[in-house]
Amino acid sequence: MTKTLSFAAVHFSVAFSVGYLMTGSLAVGGTIALVEPLANTLAYHLHERVWARREQARPSTGRQAQLPV
Repeated sequence: MTKTLSFAAVHFSVAFSVGYLMTGSLAVGGTIALVEPLANTLAYHLHERVWARREQARPSTGRQAQLPV
């Protein structure tokens, strides 16, 4: 969990910094830092749903994966 929180802090910091450097506005930088991760979260969720459907639609080969003995 610590690594996840650390990554989230980096993500928000980068989003804020880019927004601020591009506009010079703390408000815009803050808004981007909040909106961009939310948009990415939604995009990731939709991406995972598409991939899950794709995997379900794949025809089965009838073979089971065999583990090494």
